[in-house]
Amino acid sequence: VQLVESGGGLVQAGQSLRLACVASGDVVSVEAMGWYRQAPGKQRELVATIAADGNTHYSDTLKGRFAISRDNAKNTWYLQMTSPQPEDTAVYYCNARITTHRRVGGMDLGTYDYWGQGTQVTVSS
Repeated sequence: VQLVESGGGLVQAGQSLRLACVASGDVVSVEAMGWYRQAPGKQRELVATIAADGNTHYSDTLKGRFAISRDNAKNTWYLQMTSPQPEDTAVYYCNARITTHRRVGGMDLGTYDYWGQGTQVTVSS
């Protein structure tokens, strides 16, 4: 199973940006998806999560500016960043709790946490 983020880059403050994360490989089901970020010199922090039933949870400081959504058919989820500011500059990571086969060719299933490699978002003032 692999998670691959896309959509990062350099934007000006106030310019909207949408990140995407795709899960590929032996994905039986995706239980929950999320976005985290890590700014230079800071710990990784939660941005938002979305459950299989669509329930969302946001960081209190980001709620209202960012929106998470998912496309179950494509095993893809998104982070819409509305009016980002320089303080939103960070590496953004996607995360998912995914059910997959424990062994190639096996029948037993297991549920594990996976992370993407991260995508840099830089917001200039």
